[in-house]
Amino acid sequence: MQQIIKILVVDDDPHIVELVKVYAEREGFQVVTVDHGDQVLAAFNQEQPDVIVLDIMLPGRDGISLCRDLRDIRMVPIIMLTAKGEEADRVLGLEMGADDYVAKPFSPRELMARIKAVLRRTKVSEAAGEAAVKYPGLAINPMTRKVMVNDVDINVTPKEFDLLYYLSQNPLRVFSRESLLTAVWGYDYFGDQRTVDVHIRRLRQKLSSLDHDYLTTIWGVGYRFSPTAADKEGSHGQGGK
Repeated sequence: MQQIIKILVVDDDPHIVELVKVYAEREGFQVVTVDHGDQVLAAFNQEQPDVIVLDIMLPGRDGISLCRDLRDIRMVPIIMLTAKGEEADRVLGLEMGADDYVAKPFSPRELMARIKAVLRRTKVSEAAGEAAVKYPGLAINPMTRKVMVNDVDINVTPKEFDLLYYLSQNPLRVFSRESLLTAVWGYDYFGDQRTVDVHIRRLRQKLSSLDHDYLTTIWGVGYRFSPTAADKEGSHGQGGK
């Protein structure tokens, strides 16, 4: 029997909630709704959703702080809903661990495509045959979706894991932001290239206790995974963009 995907929709606008619910149920998803920030964690623990659609502006607790706390509980894909033009909110949401964002007003069909994309990318590493990647101080296991830094399990979001694993599978190959969006976020990702920069910056912070910085910036081009310090020679800086 095929598993039914459960979506937790968090928004205090009843029209948005109803619109998302109608379209999601047409796609065969089960929908649970919450309209107050203070109710989210309880609903999350009780319902065990597979993906969360989370508005930033909520009565009670806001979506940004909720995103951070949800990440500490369990790794579930989170799509943030943001006001149109609020770039700072989008970046902050990504830095707190969101996998994607949609600016209001939005097309419900676009939201459904994004939900399918984050679910697909989350499942990708579960395919048989994908091997663990190991480098000095760093181990990446696609079956358990765990990243070990100096034998310590670190907390990464689903998208951070996918990005790091993809780069580590292709050492020394330089990827543009566009190619990383296509490979990691999926061809139907609708966001901008700065999403990649935010995730690289967060990964660098989480890998900062390593003696070697594996993520190299190639200025004006993109990023590559550098297995050794020698492989970083000739690169153009270590910045986050």
